[in-house]
Amino acid sequence: MSEAAKTDAKASTGLWPIILITSLFFFWGIANNLNDILIPQFKKAFILTDLQTGLVQWAFYLGYFLLALPAAFVMRQFGYKFSVVIGLLLYAAGAFLFYPAADNHQYSWFLGGLFVIASGLAFLETSANPLITVLGSPEKAAFRLNLAQSFNPLGALSGIFIGQHFILSGIEHDEQALAAMSETARQAFYISEVKAVQGPYLVIGCVVLLWAALVLLSKFPSAATQNTHEDTGEDVGFFTSIARLFGKPHFLFGVVAQFFYVGAQVGIWSFTIRYAQAEIGLGEKEAANYLYYALIAFAVGRFFGTALMSRVSASLILGIFAVINIGLTLYAVVAGGQNGLYALVASSFFMSIMFPTIFATSVQGLGNLTKTGSSLLVMSIIGGGALTMLMGLVSDASHIRTAFIVTAVCFAVIALYAFRTKNAAAPVAMTGH
Repeated sequence: MSEAAKTDAKASTGLWPIILITSLFFFWGIANNLNDILIPQFKKAFILTDLQTGLVQWAFYLGYFLLALPAAFVMRQFGYKFSVVIGLLLYAAGAFLFYPAADNHQYSWFLGGLFVIASGLAFLETSANPLITVLGSPEKAAFRLNLAQSFNPLGALSGIFIGQHFILSGIEHDEQALAAMSETARQAFYISEVKAVQGPYLVIGCVVLLWAALVLLSKFPSAATQNTHEDTGEDVGFFTSIARLFGKPHFLFGVVAQFFYVGAQVGIWSFTIRYAQAEIGLGEKEAANYLYYALIAFAVGRFFGTALMSRVSASLILGIFAVINIGLTLYAVVAGGQNGLYALVASSFFMSIMFPTIFATSVQGLGNLTKTGSSLLVMSIIGGGALTMLMGLVSDASHIRTAFIVTAVCFAVIALYAFRTKNAAAPVAMTGH
């Protein structure tokens, strides 16, 4: 940041812009974890296979994949604030699409809405992390980012709460019960389950749209509105940066590891409710409680892992945690039942430090290629869509337990990356994944 920008940040940044941008971390936590509720809801409302329910995550993470680089380009050209407003408008538009999707009982329309929401989140995640660092004195930038990141798990828990109490009805009919119903009663059931998503997403869309207006109308320091390549003094062209990154094998391995990590995380959380229903016969509302437990374990694991990194190499911790999760997910495959469910919940504790650690060790030493490299790492989270669909395919062909072999393979790739990584530094701040 230039000396003028530093002076401007110290002089003119008040609490209000920080509140506006910190709230974004909460908003995308809600969107990400509501998907874990939508999967069992759509399976029931549209009579879908596990592979078809996996399209929820595919559509969502495809938005991240396709919009990550355009978001970085827009941020470079027009500044952080403009990118945030675009992201919020897309988020709200995607949420509003849920209303006609439910009215017309169209699964494909819901997938389109999820794609638009994730496109907005690609803009938000690309811009909010660096933006929060310039909203105040440089000396406290890391503190502000860590504080902002702490609101992400609150958003994730809120997403599960909204879904559990305002979307899931708790009414579940088996095939025999559905067959015994009249056609009119059966269609009324399907329609009511689909329309359950309208209210929550309409409210979310309105709140996000209001937030876009507040960001647009609020005064931000000049560092938030100027184009960022001028601010950083980068002299490497956007496409030249991409070409150079493909000549860095360690970075590319990091992108691959991140692909498999997000696939494992999203796959486990997407099918936790399904696993609980199939293995111990829980109803959907009760099964959703295990997502709460998983997110709590995830949050505790982040504090524990971060503290441990002050004494132990980040790459070593990453490797050990990955090996533990290979064991936990394979145990869930072999043992099943209540203990298998506990193993899946416990795996969230050890997943907690993986995304930021892979991110930090991948971009280490990239210099002026770091921003473009970060965009490619954001693109790699398409693994959350691709591997969740693969798990659905395996589940349809065999059993939901067998599908978690996919996550064991994911953790094996992460372990290999970790043990090949040398001189890894502990991440400065935790991200929302």
